[in-house]
Amino acid sequence: MKIISIVGARPQFIKAAAMSRAIAEHNKKSPEHPIVEKIVHTGQHYDEDMSQVFFDELEIPRPVINLEVGSGSHGYHTGAMLERIERVLVDEKPDWVLIYGDTNSTMAGALAAAKIHIPVAHVEAGLRSFNRRMPEEINRVVADHVSTLLFCPTNVAVQNLAREGVTKGVHQVGDVMYDSVLFNAKLAEQSSTIMQRLDLAKKSYHLATIHRAENTDNLEHIHSILSAFGQIDLPVILPLHPRARKALGKELAKIIANVRVIEPVSYLDMLMLEKNDRLILTDSGGVQKEAYWFEVLCITLRNETEWVETVESGWNVLAGAERQRILDAVKKSENKPAGQHQALYGNGRSAEKICEILLKSQ
Repeated sequence: MKIISIVGARPQFIKAAAMSRAIAEHNKKSPEHPIVEKIVHTGQHYDEDMSQVFFDELEIPRPVINLEVGSGSHGYHTGAMLERIERVLVDEKPDWVLIYGDTNSTMAGALAAAKIHIPVAHVEAGLRSFNRRMPEEINRVVADHVSTLLFCPTNVAVQNLAREGVTKGVHQVGDVMYDSVLFNAKLAEQSSTIMQRLDLAKKSYHLATIHRAENTDNLEHIHSILSAFGQIDLPVILPLHPRARKALGKELAKIIANVRVIEPVSYLDMLMLEKNDRLILTDSGGVQKEAYWFEVLCITLRNETEWVETVESGWNVLAGAERQRILDAVKKSENKPAGQHQALYGNGRSAEKICEILLKSQ
């Protein structure tokens, strides 16, 4: 069986790494029925800190092709990727195209494959924010509706698809990101020196990330968020996404002293920062889950989340971009939720389940 995996952004590299490990393990156990995987990198994240470092650090098989799409509008991104991915698929003739998450690379890969009748398997299918102003929501809805196999991380995702009339080929497999966290947290403990480099003690700081367009492209939002950060007692470590840095421009110099802006960090360094902080403030879906898995309270800088289980369990609070709501959420976060911390996203073997289903679906 031959698979083309389409990746283009940081979270997809991490998910693809879990799948590549599962494929390699399958090939060791069943060499008579190998899975041949080729990774195509769209180039959506193209600078060293957001792309190449992940392939180096996570030991992901090198992309056979880098489409080098680079930056641009959503229309340019999607159109350029669609054209270039189609060429690859025509040449490679895979049995499956594997797509991940909700980026422009996801939708372009799904459409390119579907239009030339190559079956699509969507990892992390069924997520919904129910906010159609988010480009990610459009991407995930379109990808789901042209996919043949839909690998859902939660029961809520399965239910979301059912409400849209999508029930065939739907599988609840757990979350491949959890596979990655279990695997890479051990590597991070052994190799990351980020705590020493930043001179941080455990639980002495908060960690923040801002990258969603709804925040970075809205100066009122981003200033409100940073204003709240400046009134938090503990230092706030902010690895700044290139989009946010560009949006802020000269305003970066005005950030209050206790907000410590650093360059984007590697995945292993990020895991260590997440694991050892007091509180996480983020608009990232992946970081929300990682906070949950490390049993760290999270404040989400959005008005909705795809990961509703983390909110229902009490480990995540939706605060949006309003300064006072953020500060109120920080104040209320001093105590961890009562009750047992639940395993909401599978048992860490989701990628293995996906391989099994793909093989049975040939």
